[in-house]
Amino acid sequence: MTAITTTNAATQAGVTVATIRTWCRTGAVAAVKQAGRWIIDTASLAYRIKLPTLLHRKARPAAVTAETVVAIGGSRWQRNGHDRVYLNNWAELAGLDVSYYNSGNISGASYRGEGISNSQARLILGSISKVWFDTADGRLHCRYGWSESRIATREEIWDHVAAGIRTAIAPL
Repeated sequence: MTAITTTNAATQAGVTVATIRTWCRTGAVAAVKQAGRWIIDTASLAYRIKLPTLLHRKARPAAVTAETVVAIGGSRWQRNGHDRVYLNNWAELAGLDVSYYNSGNISGASYRGEGISNSQARLILGSISKVWFDTADGRLHCRYGWSESRIATREEIWDHVAAGIRTAIAPL
């Protein structure tokens, strides 16, 4: 099995890294997770790229609903008249790829395909504390965290999260 990383697969397929991760999670490409990172089979990726349904599919707007957000990894929460779907994997959807030591400390990180320092990864993770879809108004929401990275502002990270969510639900 010849294998490549998510960043290389995204470049080869002409899609985002978040899409590649979704393909890995859903089984659209053959992949295994090693040390917190996806390792993708190149033959499976090549087959996925050549699928005629992808080449001839008309673009349609991604419908963000509670069901589609649950399908990409959200957790539904219903209490006191509220109905929300929380996304704990928002950093992955924003393009932040982090690996950890067994102690829980960050061992390496990249943001949108570029290597970044562990401290900047920690600041990005602290820039947004919660991401959810509220069924009452049908919109995505976030609560900003306590830190801000010099790599990207909180607003830029939130924009990437929202775009990552729409990209992840587009194939559904």
